Amino acid sequence: MPKLKTHKGTAKRVKLTSTGKITRRRAFKGHMLAKKSKSRKRAINTTAVVKGGMEKNIKRALGV
Repeated sequence: MPKLKTHKGTAKRVKLTSTGKITRRRAFKGHMLAKKSKSRKRAINTTAVVKGGMEKNIKRALGV
């Protein structure tokens, strides 16, 4: 089997932790921030962990 190439678009968007979990940024922080509450913007600013089948697909794309 040849080596798998890393999907660079995925690699730029997600990060692999030392324990093997995948973290991602949250959406809705790009524009129209005046109407969003402070608490909502703080929640958006935190990272999220990818779970389930999507995690499997991302790991395959990263070649892990």
